[in-house]
Amino acid sequence: MMAFRSLHRIRALHRTAQISESSHLLGSSRSYASGISTVPELYCRNKGHGALPWTHGSSITLRSAMAVELPIFWNDTRLLSTQVKAPAQARQMGALKVAMLSPGFIYEPYTPREKISFLKRWFTRSGWRRTKEDTVLELKSAYAITKLRKKGYSKNLFYKEAIQLYKEINTLMANGDKNSLRKAVTEKMFSELKNEIKQRESIWNKVYWEMVEPVVKIRTLRARLIGVDRNDLEKVFIQLTLEFLTKQKFEAYDSNGSIVSGDKSKEVLVRDIWVFEKSLFHDKAFWRLCGRISL
Repeated sequence: MMAFRSLHRIRALHRTAQISESSHLLGSSRSYASGISTVPELYCRNKGHGALPWTHGSSITLRSAMAVELPIFWNDTRLLSTQVKAPAQARQMGALKVAMLSPGFIYEPYTPREKISFLKRWFTRSGWRRTKEDTVLELKSAYAITKLRKKGYSKNLFYKEAIQLYKEINTLMANGDKNSLRKAVTEKMFSELKNEIKQRESIWNKVYWEMVEPVVKIRTLRARLIGVDRNDLEKVFIQLTLEFLTKQKFEAYDSNGSIVSGDKSKEVLVRDIWVFEKSLFHDKAFWRLCGRISL
C-alpha cells in the first residue's frame, strides 16, 4: 500500500516537469524551499580524463571563497541559490553589478548518480527519496534549458558551436597561443590554462594535437542558472555541462625535434567533461569554457 502511495506521489512530482512561468518549480526540494543553500567552497579537481594530454598529469583546481549571496527567486519563492565572491572591479563599485563577466566557479558540479535496482527504487523508502532527488535534479536542468530557449537556444546549433570551441581551445593550448585562448575561456579558467601551458613548455618544446572528426558522442549532462539580482530574474548566467567522446591524435617533441611522448599515427578515444558558461543578460555574450570535470 505504501508503494502505491509513493507511486502516486512520484507521478504528481513528474507532472510538475511541465514547466510554466507561474509554477514554483523547485519548491519540492527541501534544501531549496527552506532557505539558502550553504556552500562554503566549491572544488573541481581535474586529473586523468579531464586533463589535456600535454599537461603531464597535472591537476587544476577551481575554488571560490564565497561572500555574496546570489539567489534566484520566482514569485517570492527561492528556486536556487548560491554565493560567490564578487570580482575586484565590482567590489570597487561598492556592490555586485550586472557588468560581472563570470561567477568564477562551477555551480553544482556534475557527478554521476549511483544506479539502483527497479525494486529498490519503487518499493523502499530510500528508493523513493532517491527518485525524488533525481527528479528535482532533472527539473533544475529543465528549468535552465527552458529559460535558455527563450533566448533563441537550439541544441543542434549549440552542439556545433561547442565542438568548434572544444577543438579551438585544444588547438590553442597545443600551440601555446595565450592571447587567442583568453577570448575563449573565462578569466578564472584562463589563469589555470596559462599555468598549464607554462608547465607543458618546461617539459616539451612542441606538441601536435588533432581531433578526428566527427566526434563520437556529445551530450548535455547538466544545466544550471546562477542569478546576480534577486529582483530581476533575467540577470542570470547559465552553465551547461557537456560530455565529449572523441578520437584524438597526440605527439610531443623535445628541443631537438625528437618524439618524447605520444604517437600521432594512432587514434586515442578520449572522454572529456567540460562546462560552458554564458551570460543571459548581455546582448553580445558568447559561450566560454569555465571549467572541466574529472570523474
